[in-house]
Amino acid sequence: MGDASTSVRVDRAAGLAMWTDYRTAHPDVPVDDDIVVECFGDGAALADELIAFVVDGPKRATAGLVAEYAADGDPLPRVGSHWVACDGSGRPRAVLRTWELRLGPVSSVDARFAWDEGEYARTLESWLDGHRRYWGRSCERLGIEYSDDLEVCFERFRVVWPPELAD
Repeated sequence: MGDASTSVRVDRAAGLAMWTDYRTAHPDVPVDDDIVVECFGDGAALADELIAFVVDGPKRATAGLVAEYAADGDPLPRVGSHWVACDGSGRPRAVLRTWELRLGPVSSVDARFAWDEGEYARTLESWLDGHRRYWGRSCERLGIEYSDDLEVCFERFRVVWPPELAD
């Protein structure tokens, strides 16, 4: 899921309703009583910007500091897990399914991952610039020092719901 430390209050009931609609249409999908409903980013404006890259564009990856997951008491995503991504108002917009995960330091990101994350210029340089700024804020909140050696959960996903957005 990455980017879990958002200040947006999500509409969990609406997110669970979207999840139920997806599961009803796909009865082969296992029940998940702990479905995650969250936003990308650390505020409403960034959440809106990033979900737009998912629903209107090429964003099919995300990255989160392992330290953030730990601080928030959240487990790392699993391959095959689903989550509901919301916009900056907390409204659910899409169900995403994780298909690839890799743990490694910030410095291990490559140009292909930056491209797949689908944000802005889609270059390694722009990815590093934006994520260093974002994670700098996260590290300040966590009371730790930012470093390119921090461990990251690199996640690739598919959009699986609603049907008009599905990959």
